[in-house]
Amino acid sequence: MKIPLALLAALGCSLALANPPEAAVRAQAVASAPAQTPLTKGEIKAMQEFKMLDFNGDGKLSRSEVVLFPRLAAAFDGADTDHDNFVSYAEVQVFAAKHRAERECKRAAQAEVASGTPSVKP
Repeated sequence: MKIPLALLAALGCSLALANPPEAAVRAQAVASAPAQTPLTKGEIKAMQEFKMLDFNGDGKLSRSEVVLFPRLAAAFDGADTDHDNFVSYAEVQVFAAKHRAERECKRAAQAEVASGTPSVKP
């Protein structure tokens, strides 16, 4: 059951954490021109895992394809931004970037509390 976490982590590994629109542009570039865009090791691994989950090979994940992976199944609606009941590789990349940014913010807040030095917000 490591695939869901690995997939989400790997998909977001090279994307900008604080700027999801850039992540969307990168995801589209990777999806439309994989031969022209150099891929990171994380992106290559993520693509392989995505293809492994894409049982019917249609280039998108359906609810039935992720049902065996509760973490992915639970995140399905959040990743399906066009509400077509499928999640494309680009949608997963954008979702992963957003998830990573939220996780980083949460970790930073926890570190702030642990250190006892709250930051001043403008």
